[in-house]
Amino acid sequence: MKETKTKIIVIGGGAAGFFGAITFADNNPNAEIIILEKSTKLLAKVEISGGGRCNVTNGLRDNEKFSENYPRGKREMLGPLNRFNNFDTIKWFNDKDVNLKIEEDGRVFPSNNNSKTIINCLVNEAKKRKIEILVKEDVENIFWSETELIWKVVTTKNKEYQCDAVFIATGSNNKMWEILKQLGHKIIEPVPSLFTFNISDDRIKGLEGISHQQVELRIENSKLVENGPLLFTHWGLSGPVVLRLSAWGAIELAKKNYQFELRINFTERKNKETFFDELLNLKKELHSKEVSKYPLFNIPTRLWIRLNAISSIDEKIKWKDVPNNSLRQLAANLCELKLNVTGKSIFKEEFVTSGGVDLKEINFKRMESKLHKNLFFAGEVLNIDGITGGFNFQAAWTTAFIAGSSELPASLTEQTDIQANIT
Repeated sequence: MKETKTKIIVIGGGAAGFFGAITFADNNPNAEIIILEKSTKLLAKVEISGGGRCNVTNGLRDNEKFSENYPRGKREMLGPLNRFNNFDTIKWFNDKDVNLKIEEDGRVFPSNNNSKTIINCLVNEAKKRKIEILVKEDVENIFWSETELIWKVVTTKNKEYQCDAVFIATGSNNKMWEILKQLGHKIIEPVPSLFTFNISDDRIKGLEGISHQQVELRIENSKLVENGPLLFTHWGLSGPVVLRLSAWGAIELAKKNYQFELRINFTERKNKETFFDELLNLKKELHSKEVSKYPLFNIPTRLWIRLNAISSIDEKIKWKDVPNNSLRQLAANLCELKLNVTGKSIFKEEFVTSGGVDLKEINFKRMESKLHKNLFFAGEVLNIDGITGGFNFQAAWTTAFIAGSSELPASLTEQTDIQANIT
């Protein structure tokens, strides 16, 4: 009998694709593994992540709390994280002589702040395992041959790859989702996640680059509320609080066509009326001091001056001379500045979507299709997305590790030969 090897085709040369291929190789040392990447560039998203530093994961301890950072996939990710979590990722890279550091905000980066360190590690580890890497291989079709008992992957170059298992790690990819529909999978309609807010309002013009470390953002006529650092930009608003709000509200905001009223609370005060009374007391206490020279509530000076200006408080005025009507306006602007959002912008080049393969159709113990044996998935091709801070990469590492750790049968071709000899 002719000896055959288990063959695995990995579709997608990104983080999940490489990590899964390496894990498959570790668990199937005699397997033939090929990565197909449609572009000419491998691990492109890894390179640009974190401004070129690569936000590998997050340092949050406790798997349950970690899973709460996935607007889609929260429940499904908990089990996988119990098998391979963020600290397993850190150890995996450390074992390959890639040192990682956990920053104050929890984000994890290479110690040298260079994403190419992660890229080089993954590519070198793949090559060590003799994984074949092919670029410019755009997959056109995937199907199971009942007569040959084998998977077939066809590319736009009319090349046909036969294999025992297919591992799909293409990220957000409309073409792949259409192929998967043909295989019977349900695709949850993708919409953008992790985006910034476009706002054209003279009241915030000229504030570009200013950040405030703690605000509450609330979207009117919804339950969407988030707290955290806010950044003013040329096009409107960004920063962690906006990105988190956009992730949690991805589906709802898409339905609103990204047009809605946003309320900003620059303080921890919840009621503008009681806050007005607090400002009246400050007026007595600060009496002869100029309002603009003494920003309150840790608000940056330029932002404080602007909030005063839109509350009809002159830059040179002293507290004792501020009219109560202006003070009431200031209380309202500090507690609930209302801005109209008119659209969205992609957050840098780090495009993330909600949507993808319906999670109900995935066996999360193997990251395998419930509809087809030996069809595996990892990363954003699934309806899983995390907030900013390394959670999306961790979803890729975790799901890819589980897929690659799944026990594969002996080559189906070999099984067929054995059965034929027995007969």
